[in-house]
Amino acid sequence: MDEADHDPWAVAGTRSELVGGPLDGLLLDVTGSTHDEIGTSVLLQTALGQYGPDGRTLYEPRPGDPSRFDWTGDSPQ
Repeated sequence: MDEADHDPWAVAGTRSELVGGPLDGLLLDVTGSTHDEIGTSVLLQTALGQYGPDGRTLYEPRPGDPSRFDWTGDSPQ
């Protein structure tokens, strides 16, 4: 068993953890993103949020910790 089998942070690429909200604990792949791109909010489609299958959920990078994006709310679109 290699390190990537039990440590999702050890696999190739860069990932940021989603914290809170409907996607809590999932990893956001930011491989190839610039520092400026990682420093912006992401709006992700999910059926798990307040607005069902057509809804979106918003995560913003945690200040000083780009390895985590914090949930800020849901949106109908």
